Amino acid sequence: MITFKNVGKKYPDGFEALKNISFDIKEGELVALIGPSGCGKTTTMKMINRLIEPTSGTILINGEDIADQNPVELRRNIGYVIQQIGLLPHLTIGENVSIVPKLKGWEKERYEKRVDELLELVGLDPETFKERFPGELSGGQQQRVGVVRALAAEPPIILMDEPFSALDPISREQLQDELVKLQESIKKTIVFVTHDMDEAIKIADRIAIMQGGEIVQLDTPERILRHPANDFVKGFIGENRLSSGDTALEATDLMRMNPVTTRATRGLAEALKMMKRYGVDSLLVTDQQSRLLGITTLERLERHYFDEEKTVGDLMETDLITVSTDTVYTDVAEIFATKKVNAIPVLEDGRLVGLITRATMMRGLAGMNIGAQRPLEGGGSIE
Repeated sequence: MITFKNVGKKYPDGFEALKNISFDIKEGELVALIGPSGCGKTTTMKMINRLIEPTSGTILINGEDIADQNPVELRRNIGYVIQQIGLLPHLTIGENVSIVPKLKGWEKERYEKRVDELLELVGLDPETFKERFPGELSGGQQQRVGVVRALAAEPPIILMDEPFSALDPISREQLQDELVKLQESIKKTIVFVTHDMDEAIKIADRIAIMQGGEIVQLDTPERILRHPANDFVKGFIGENRLSSGDTALEATDLMRMNPVTTRATRGLAEALKMMKRYGVDSLLVTDQQSRLLGITTLERLERHYFDEEKTVGDLMETDLITVSTDTVYTDVAEIFATKKVNAIPVLEDGRLVGLITRATMMRGLAGMNIGAQRPLEGGGSIE
């Protein structure tokens, strides 16, 4: 499907971003490009739709050299999802999703039907969301729209440049899960740039680990975990990920600290503002002693928004699955495997101390100190 043959990129100042890399991506395969900043992963991805041109080598799509193709037409046949989402704020959600089909000359009936299908595919009711504007959606909802917009014109290839990295842990987990399920049904060829090894392991068929403009290992997640190519790969994935001591890990080793919280007495407008500020789809509700009282969701708040007498406490769900700080890894893994949850609050003497998602659990298996090294971006609370 996509072939790189001795592709290099050297800038006028002498910096060599890519060093004669060669690899293939099969049709219907999701390949994650991962590595430290400056390793060449984004440069590699942007060469596929000619946002960056190589200085040497050849890139083929279905056996055809993309250098011989019109770049505008090439891009219209390649979906593109970015971290900043890039929705046009003055257009409705329906208009944003239908941009490329319109440019390609689709009939109105066809592209409107496609918009409805795609929004339903990611759990956004067309009747509710199609006429809304991007600013009226949470960060997670906007990113869902960004994903389906890339699918709108039915492109065979989709490029995704760290699309979920700016989201809160729960929204990120949900979108990763949705992408995995979506890919099972649509089987597109997806190139996914990420800096998060846990994300790559979760979603990818194969992972290309890059360093200094070169691919140091390209293989399945399983083989990379079991047979890392060198010390760089070992350090990048975490040498303890498959250690026999995993069962000794406890919730504190697996959790992310500082989840976004609010108070039960707060009004719905305040809570919605908090959600939009931090780009989250749900809020954990705590009291002044940080005791967990429940959770409320964006969907619930929007449904009751015009009832000015209601508070967050009126709409929160209190029947939650939680774990204590000394809950062992195997018990946490069992909850994720058997219950329909995307995140598990961690309590100590009834107080909320952290949040476990599938990604933080995997990072814990890698032997990393999550709370110290990767605090929740945008963590906060409404006092």
